[in-house]
Amino acid sequence: MNENIVAISSDFLSAFAKLPRPIQGKVTEFINKFRNNPCSNGINYEKIHNAVDKKMWSVRIDDTYRCIVVRQEESGVYLLLWIDHHDEAYDWASRKKCEINKLTGSIQVFDIKQDVLENVPDYPGIFKELTDEQLIELSLPSEQVLLVRSFVSNDEFYNAKRSIPSDAYEALEWIVNGIPYEEVRELYVKDAPAEITEDFATALQSESNQNSFVIVEGEEELRKIMAEPLEKWRIFLHPTQRKIVTKKYSGPAQVLGGAGTGKTVVAMHRAKTLASKLIEKEKILFTTYTANLAGDIKDNLRKICTVEEQRRIEVINLDQWVAQFLREHGYTYTISYDEVINELWNEAIALSGEDVEFPVGFFDEEWSKVVAPQEAFTLEQYIKASRTGRGTRLDRKKRIQIWQVFEEYISLMKERQVRDVNTAMYECRMILEKNHEGVKYKSIIVDEGQDLSMNAYKLLRSIAGEEHENDIFIVGDSHQRIYKNRAVLSKAGINVRGRSSYLKINYRTTEEIRKYAFAFLKGVSFDDLDEGYDDGKQCQSLTHGTKPEVVNFNSAAEEFGYILERVKNLSEQGIELKDICIVGRTHKLIDDYISQFTAAGIKTYEIKRSKLDDRTFDGIRVATMHRVKGLEFQYVFVAGVNQRVLPLATAINHTDAVSEDESYASEKCLLYVALTRAQKAAFITSYGTPSELLVE
Repeated sequence: MNENIVAISSDFLSAFAKLPRPIQGKVTEFINKFRNNPCSNGINYEKIHNAVDKKMWSVRIDDTYRCIVVRQEESGVYLLLWIDHHDEAYDWASRKKCEINKLTGSIQVFDIKQDVLENVPDYPGIFKELTDEQLIELSLPSEQVLLVRSFVSNDEFYNAKRSIPSDAYEALEWIVNGIPYEEVRELYVKDAPAEITEDFATALQSESNQNSFVIVEGEEELRKIMAEPLEKWRIFLHPTQRKIVTKKYSGPAQVLGGAGTGKTVVAMHRAKTLASKLIEKEKILFTTYTANLAGDIKDNLRKICTVEEQRRIEVINLDQWVAQFLREHGYTYTISYDEVINELWNEAIALSGEDVEFPVGFFDEEWSKVVAPQEAFTLEQYIKASRTGRGTRLDRKKRIQIWQVFEEYISLMKERQVRDVNTAMYECRMILEKNHEGVKYKSIIVDEGQDLSMNAYKLLRSIAGEEHENDIFIVGDSHQRIYKNRAVLSKAGINVRGRSSYLKINYRTTEEIRKYAFAFLKGVSFDDLDEGYDDGKQCQSLTHGTKPEVVNFNSAAEEFGYILERVKNLSEQGIELKDICIVGRTHKLIDDYISQFTAAGIKTYEIKRSKLDDRTFDGIRVATMHRVKGLEFQYVFVAGVNQRVLPLATAINHTDAVSEDESYASEKCLLYVALTRAQKAAFITSYGTPSELLVE
């Protein structure tokens, strides 16, 4: 007999998560003993007499709870499939079958419903255009062809999700959503493994099964898995994700995908995979745009990485890396933002003596979008610089006039010992070019790549050095661009052509929420972080629910009363407060909601810019739209969506038509980001005059 192998299914963890805490502890202890010796006399196997699959067994946890196990003694494999009360567990097991698909080699768990098989309707169902052979080719077990033929509505199909193997359901959902069979076939039908046997031990080693089964290797790993059973991203990867994570790239690579498609998960697992192969003093740089996202990523990497892997991954947002690098090289100035930079521009305009016709915002944008990216730091260079995409036309005379302001700005930065971040990034690059050894990282991982500027990518190219294997790995989605930065990777020296992937399945939210949120982006053109176009239509969710509820009230008090009632109802249904988030556009808004919840006796926990979401603290989560990016919650209330709040009046740049359009697009992206944090349901509330974005 082979050495025993114990594996836990994804469905088992879902069922385990619903158990009371004391029972979870008992189950974890049982699995640990079971892992050590599943053949022990102390394991109480009970045969399920009416089961359609004779490999199904029940094992006793206590007087009330049972685990359902598939036992294949000849291969030494034991699959933990389900956990529930005695009767419910037996009922679940009685109708299930566990087999290796003869075409794909994947281990499938599915329902055998005899009553359906005997009563298939005569009229055609929703899959009438497909032959039985085509259904089977899309991974559907032959025993379920009649079941699938019985579906006469999309809702019937959606409701049967738990009955159909996940790989087959996924492929069929694309058909239901109107994608032609040939396209779905191209996505899902791969070359069959060289040899498919009925041996579960062999099957568990294939990539197709690593998104639904995890082999328990040791007690420490087991306890990590069972401690957070719903954080499945730590354990299971879809085959398309795993392929990206493990692939060897000849140079820079890019991964695109809509909100909830697992881009950050892929980036983190990529970092872990690369870190596990490093030697001596080699390191990986994992960077993103904001400090709070870097903090969230660092916290999550601890959940999947060994101590040694963590030591080799430096997680830091890029601006902080720049400041740290400059300090290490003897530069004493500080990097300044917003108010400080605006004051410098105002002073530079006054000192120039020029009768300028442009507002302060124009100079800041001209500097960050024309001067800094093209390194046009002299008058001659600025006169020749391309201004494609800028809304205001400038002749030579006006450029000379504007340059007088730029000269004063440069002088003031030197005098005050400050730099804007674009200038600081440029000076970092100059240091790196003088010191050819530079800062050596084996690889660089970039999360939320759509938010980084052209200057940022030029710097990353310099940090990475000459193009080499696995040098830069970027994940992003221009539909979530909320900071107005825009880069073209190829123009920054980062060539991802032929090394670009697209994640198409939304794992976070329902299809109804995804579609509703995406509709807010109508009329906005989105890039692929390079010179191409991303229409975002390739994504879909595999879960379904209700559309977001949109409600307007006469007053702020009425709006809060509605939110409070909803929150109380959810709490009465057993939803923990920390799984509910109130999202507002401004800090003032969320401060108001915090005060009102506190007065109503409801605990709140504000997720601040420099503060992680500590899940050990109870209370409703409250955050701004910017801070909630990268997070997810079961229920989300996007509140105070009023006129002049969204779009925020002060956030709209009226310098020219192009800047104005970009500002509106960013506000739409913020609403899209906020809504797509929701897993199960979303609510949009307003009072007085609702936002123009909500008008259909």
